[in-house]
Parts: sequence; structure tokens; C-alpha cells
Amino acid sequence: MSESTDKIPVTVLTGYLGAGKTTLLNRILSEPHGKKYAVIVNEFGEIGIDNELIVNADEEVFEMNNGCICCTVRGDLIRIIEGLMRRKGKFDAIIVETTGLADPAPVAQTFFVDENVGKRTKLDAVVTVADAKWLKERLKDAPEAKNQIAFADVILINKTDLVTDAELREIEARIRGINPYAKLHRTERANIALSEVLGRNAFDLDRILDIEPEFLHADGHDHDHHHGHDHKHDHSHGGLKHYHDEDMQSLSLSTDKPLNPDKFFPWVQDLVAKDGPSILRCKGILSFKDDPERFVIQGVHMILDGDHQRPWKDDEKRSSRLVFIGRKLPEEKIRNGFASCVA
Repeated sequence: MSESTDKIPVTVLTGYLGAGKTTLLNRILSEPHGKKYAVIVNEFGEIGIDNELIVNADEEVFEMNNGCICCTVRGDLIRIIEGLMRRKGKFDAIIVETTGLADPAPVAQTFFVDENVGKRTKLDAVVTVADAKWLKERLKDAPEAKNQIAFADVILINKTDLVTDAELREIEARIRGINPYAKLHRTERANIALSEVLGRNAFDLDRILDIEPEFLHADGHDHDHHHGHDHKHDHSHGGLKHYHDEDMQSLSLSTDKPLNPDKFFPWVQDLVAKDGPSILRCKGILSFKDDPERFVIQGVHMILDGDHQRPWKDDEKRSSRLVFIGRKLPEEKIRNGFASCVA
């Protein structure tokens, strides 16, 4: 078994109170998939997930009892995961359920920062459950709700039966205004094929972008990000409003000219060091001068991870694309900096 396949996949499940995470978790645990999941829940006075409620008692449930997600979360999470790893072979994957008030970033960062955890587990995807009826209100008053949307690889717009089609479209437009790249699913009672939620490999540098086709065809100034979608109305844009979130936005950069790695790496490292707090996620596919291989990059706040992925194919356009999702991003500064990295 190679190093990478040996790692245990970790899914981070997030979403606002009452959005339907418990329903989704119970669904995952009770479906006859023949897999065993270890579930780590972060109890912060949130009712709903307790051991009686977890349907299938074979699953291991661990509670992180500090409630406060930040530095302590890493310590707690690292400790729990190291404990789990001593019993490896008893389960196939780990699900970390963060409280409704939590920012998923520190949880995700743990898998990059801690060497032991990173050796043995890999972040599979951040899955956010959003409540179709209440999300709009939440986005007004709760920065965490926005973080959870911005950070997600997969978003379930749940309780769609409680809203009209027009309301649903507006919610989708709001979500796209914050995060154009996540995979969106409409659900009722969190009913979804588990393959859409688990085993996504969204954080895998080899699969950096499920969105790659759209990602590569969008031009750098494309603010109309309604691509990654299975719904009829999305290509007609009939009266669809496009939202630009005032304080959370995504920025897409691209160039067909090769980049100079000696300029690019110092630039991007300096950028995340200084503006890291406002950058939630960044990902990209890069073409460096005189380099036959594609370089992919993935970041969470100030932590960057990158690697050569595979050789460019002969028929492939060697262009570079870089995406940032964050709060009040210094757009001009980022665009100019990126432009200055061209070889």
C-alpha cells in the first residue's frame, strides 16, 4: 500500500445550528455501507448529538469537550486522532463534526500543521450543511455562517421543501457570490448519496479541482460563476441576481504566460503571511517556465501546501489559475503581485 492510500480520510462536517448536520450524520452512520466511521463531535451546549441519538452504536463517538474552537481544538483533535490511530484498522474513516458556531479553518489546518496527524490521516473534504430557509438571515448576522460557506468543498442546501423555487435560486446565488467553487446539492432531510459527501478527495492535491473544467475555461474576470451545477435554470441566467458579498469574496487570477517560480513562491508566501487572516482558502494550478509538470497549490489561511502533480499533456493549454476566497481581499494588490510573477 502506498503512503497516500494508507492514510485515513477525514471529513469535516460543518453547518449552522439546526441546519441538518445531525440528520446527515445519522444517515451516514445508519446506512448499510459496510464501513465503520469514527465520529468526533464538538459539544458546545448544542443539543442533538449525544450518544443515544447516534443511531448505530458500533460507531465510535468521541467528544471534544472544550467547546472553544481555536488552539485548544488542535490539541484536543490531535490527541483524539492519535488515540484513534493506535486502534487503526477498526474504522475506515473519521468524521469531525464541528459545532454550529465554529469556523472550520482550525480543524482543517490541524491536518496540515501537525506532522503526526498529517502522516496518518488526510483531509478529504469540508462539507457544509446550510438551511435553505434561514441561511439568508444567518449570512446577515453570523460571520461563522459565511466562513462555513466560503470554506466548503461540498454544500448541502437542506430543507429545500420549505422554500419556493425563487427563494432557492436566490439562496444559491448568494452562496455562489461567496464561494463559486463548491459543489452544491439541494436536499430534503439531508438525503444525499453518501458518495457525494464522503470520499470526495477535494483536498487531495491530485484532485485539486473537481471544478477544473469550469475553472480552466472561466476567464479571469468572470464574475458569473454559475457553472458547477446540475440545474436547468443555471445557464439561462433568466433574471438570476448575482451577489457580490460585501465582505466575503472570491478572486480568480489567470495567465497563459509561464510563471517564474523564483518570483511566485516568495510572492505567495509573503501574501499569505501578511494577509493570511483574510484569506480563507486558496487553490491553483500553475505552469512554471521550463517545467514540464503542472504544479498545484492549496492553502488554508497562512498555511500553504503545494506539489508537482503530473506532466502537462501535449494538447493541454498551459495556463496558470489561482483562486482566493476570503474577507475583504486586497484585490488590486493580489492582481498586481500575480502579474509580476510572469517569467
